[in-house]
Amino acid sequence: MPTVTINDTSTALPESATVLDAVAQTTGRELQQDGTPADGRRLGVAVAVAGEVLPRSRWSSTTLAEGTELEIVTAVQGG
Repeated sequence: MPTVTINDTSTALPESATVLDAVAQTTGRELQQDGTPADGRRLGVAVAVAGEVLPRSRWSSTTLAEGTELEIVTAVQGG
């Protein structure tokens, strides 16, 4: 099981886990292969891997290795 850092917290993920898996685990939402929520609602999430923003289209194809650092940011409304 690789251990990655998500938002400055060490997190163990299953072998061959992808960014999509990390986002689903972090948000507690079921996601489809294209990164959209299975419930049809908006996700409002952006992901950076090692400081680089990763497009949603690459979430399911980006496998996470031991020590990878992710930032998962959720959009918030307000003013």
